[in-house]
Amino acid sequence: MSIKKSESGWLVDVQPGGRSGKRYRKSFRTQAEAKAWEAWITSQLNQNAEWTPEKRDVRKLSALIDLWFTHHGAGLRSANDTLRRLKAMAVAMGDPVADRFTAQMFAEYRAKRLEDGITANNLNREQAYLRAVFNELARLGMWTRENPLARLRQYKVPESELSYLTTAQIKSLLAALEGARNPHVGLITRVCLATGARWSEVEEMRKSQLHAGLIQFARTKSGRVRAVPISEALERSLRSHYEQHGQAERIFGYAWSAFREAIDRAGIMLPDGQMTHALRHTFASHFMMNGGNILTLQRILGHQSLTMTMRYAHLAPEHLQEAKRLNPLRHLEEIDI
Repeated sequence: MSIKKSESGWLVDVQPGGRSGKRYRKSFRTQAEAKAWEAWITSQLNQNAEWTPEKRDVRKLSALIDLWFTHHGAGLRSANDTLRRLKAMAVAMGDPVADRFTAQMFAEYRAKRLEDGITANNLNREQAYLRAVFNELARLGMWTRENPLARLRQYKVPESELSYLTTAQIKSLLAALEGARNPHVGLITRVCLATGARWSEVEEMRKSQLHAGLIQFARTKSGRVRAVPISEALERSLRSHYEQHGQAERIFGYAWSAFREAIDRAGIMLPDGQMTHALRHTFASHFMMNGGNILTLQRILGHQSLTMTMRYAHLAPEHLQEAKRLNPLRHLEEIDI
C-alpha cells in the first residue's frame, strides 16, 4: 500500500488482498483524507470477501486423484485400472500443484502422447477420466474452483466403419470353432451372437444370471442391469456346459486366445480393436437388417444414449426410404404423368 504526492493532490494506490487481490486507486486533495481512506480500505480486508485473495490449493494432482478414488472411484467396476491410468497421467505431467494445473498443461501432454503413437480415442478417454475427477470432487465439495478441463475440446475422431460378419462368415467361424481345444470358446461365441453381449460379459457369466429363458447381465460397462431372452435350446446348452465345465459359480473359463485362433483358421480379417467386439456388431447389424426396432436394440445392447445405437440404423430395410418418394424430383414426375 502507498500514498504518493501527485500533481492533482495525494494518490492512494492499494491492493488490500496482496498481489492477487483487487487494486484500488483514488486521488485526494489532502494527505489526511488519503490516509483516512487507506485506513478504511485496510479495515475492509477481513470484512469483504472480494478483497481477500483466494487461498492457494497446494495439493498435488495425485492427491486429488487419491481423494476422488477414496470417495467415488473405488466403487466403479474398473476402479483399479482407472486409478492406474490417472496416476500415470499425473506422473507424466510432473504431478503439478492443483491450482496450477491448466488446460494448456494437459493439451501439451496429450500432444506429446499423440506424437508417441497413442490414438486420439485413447487420449479423449484419458481427458474424460481426468475431467470427471474434478467434476466429482466439485459435487462432493472437495474442489471449489472451475474444472480446468471444462472448456478443452476433445480431439475430433472420424467415425470408423463397424465391421460385422456376414452369414457365410458366421458359418465359417462356427465350423472353425468346432475344432477348438478350448471347451468354452464355441458356446461363448454363440451366446454373443444370440444376445449382442460383450465378450467379457459372457466370459464372466455366473449360473445365477441364467433363469426363466433370460440372461441377466449385471457386470456391464454402463453399470446398468439388462436382461436378454434366449432360446430354450441355448439355455439347455448353457446349463449342460456348466454341469461339465463350470467352476464355482462361473459357467465359462477364459477363451479369448482360442477365439482369435478360430478367426485365423476361418480366414476372417477384422479391423484392429474389433476382434471379439465384432460379434456384438454382428448381432446389432443382423438385428436391424432383419427388421428389428432401433429402440429395442438400444435396450438389448444397454446403450445409455440412442446416438450409439443409431450407428446401426442405416442397415434397416426401410432406412431413409422416404427419400425415394418424398424428393422434389419424384413430385415433378408424378405431375408429368
